[in-house]
Amino acid sequence: MNKYNIKELAEKLERFRNVNLDDVKLEDVDEITNIKIDRRKSSNERILEFLIKTKNPYIFKVNGKLVRIRFSENSNLTADDCLTNVLKNLYR
Repeated sequence: MNKYNIKELAEKLERFRNVNLDDVKLEDVDEITNIKIDRRKSSNERILEFLIKTKNPYIFKVNGKLVRIRFSENSNLTADDCLTNVLKNLYR
């Protein structure tokens, strides 16, 4: 994984972490279906490839709809836990 500039990617993550959605233009955001990641790579390499290929890894479009992802500072929850909670709340 030496071909990735980790420092540059970390700076990119920090720069885009708290971007205000009001400042985002829909036409300036990547359509997630257009981002192609090599599934044969390790999960770490796929994450790094995603970070490289996206303009803003926290905000993208899905079928033309703006989507923002955020991560909890609570290290006790996994991504699966968070998604399960969302689904439980949607389908009460």
